Amino acid sequence: MPEAGRRPLRFTLDGAPAEGFEGDTVAAALLASGHTTCRETAVSGTPRGSYCLMGVCFDCLVTIDGTGNRQGCLVRLEDGMRVETQHGKREVGR
Repeated sequence: MPEAGRRPLRFTLDGAPAEGFEGDTVAAALLASGHTTCRETAVSGTPRGSYCLMGVCFDCLVTIDGTGNRQGCLVRLEDGMRVETQHGKREVGR
């Protein structure tokens, strides 16, 4: 897909530099950069990735800027955002 006219945005994923584009959601930016796992389930640790991309399934839960259980498909990517894969259930205070 041509990205002409869309400003690149830099963010980190699990501490590593990554890049998306203005107008992308966090989930779309992760998928476009080849990262298919957003979280691991709380009980079995099974990796889950974005599925519905419209806020219904909750498979795209990530930690964004220190706050867990954020639906990556509903959050617009911002320059400098810190995104982390969510391991299991949300931690208290995050």
